[in-house]
Amino acid sequence: MERLRQRADFLAAATGIKVPAAAFVLQARKRADGGPVRFGFTVSKKVGNAVERNRVRRRLREIVRLSGTTDIQLGYDYVLVGRRAALKVPYARIAQDFDGALRRLQAGRQGSTGSR
Repeated sequence: MERLRQRADFLAAATGIKVPAAAFVLQARKRADGGPVRFGFTVSKKVGNAVERNRVRRRLREIVRLSGTTDIQLGYDYVLVGRRAALKVPYARIAQDFDGALRRLQAGRQGSTGSR
């Protein structure tokens, strides 16, 4: 898994598709280069102090690392924006929400390929 590190990449992903979940918001953006999948993780200060923000970030990273989903597409940047609920929601529920968010993204991309 490659990581997003540049602010410009996070801002670009914020202009893409957004899928809300209880513990996070998943943002996705297709890159022009078609390279490997990249993930970014961000948690604002609204969530809590540094200890709580880091705990949320660690949980989200682990969800992505252990995810065995096939809905992750090459050439996309994904950003998970952590919410305060991620501190209390059970780990299994966050994992289910992540898989569901990826499926909704996939369904949304397939549905938007038609002509307008």
